[in-house]
Amino acid sequence: MVPRAAASLILLALLSLPGCSYFLSSATSGMTEDLTAAVLDQDDPAIVRDGAPAYLIALDGLIEGDPRNERLLLAGARLYGAYAGAFVDDPERASRLTLRARRYGERALCERNRPLCEAASGSYDDFVGLLAETDTRELPALYGLGSAWAGWVQANASDWNAIADLPKLQALMERIVALDDGYEDGGAHLYLGVLYTLRPASLGGKPELGRQHFERALEISQGRNLMAKVLFASQYARLVFDRPLHDRLLGEVVDADPHAPGFTLANVLAQEEAALLLAGGDDYF
Repeated sequence: MVPRAAASLILLALLSLPGCSYFLSSATSGMTEDLTAAVLDQDDPAIVRDGAPAYLIALDGLIEGDPRNERLLLAGARLYGAYAGAFVDDPERASRLTLRARRYGERALCERNRPLCEAASGSYDDFVGLLAETDTRELPALYGLGSAWAGWVQANASDWNAIADLPKLQALMERIVALDDGYEDGGAHLYLGVLYTLRPASLGGKPELGRQHFERALEISQGRNLMAKVLFASQYARLVFDRPLHDRLLGEVVDADPHAPGFTLANVLAQEEAALLLAGGDDYF
């Protein structure tokens, strides 16, 4: 994955309405929707970055008091992953925080589907076999774990044990798409777009399939998700050396109004990343 673009994808996918609502509904039911919307619609990432640690500590306390609460565990997976992916630059700290996110995600899945949870650390065939038996009721747990898992792999990209998890992660995202391809505004399509464009076709990658997933994510979000264009450019266009597509997508991001309900925070981060990628275009191409 491309570090900063993928990190912003993690923020977008993890800091979603259901995840925040799981946390806040347990703590302050009357403020849930308003506070969640305020975070997602914040156009100053520094405010979120500086305020997030207090929520993380409070969330840890809530989980200690109710350790089998699936909703709280999913919130932990989402919020720790979002914070580490978007705001933590230190590799060791990012690895530590994303591991916490993944473990919360695993615990949440165990509460929902223990056989599948246990199979996640076993063989690929056993895991995929149980995945095929899941249904839409399990989507929050599947996506919560999948997003946190992706963040952990991203933070440990130099560890072959993490890389070895990619086939399971891909199967998980493919199952989410099969169950509901519009779930979380098509977030699973973005992950699959990234996964299929990690390698060129000559080395076993599937960049054209990745392109289809990026295009589907853009279609589902109706263009509101600027990070989809950043990932499309950084992952696909750079991989196939399509500079016109690269510059067009990133130019559209830079010129766009980032304010869109539920996407503003991620869109501002997407614009920052787009500007960096455009500035480095001559060196890359």
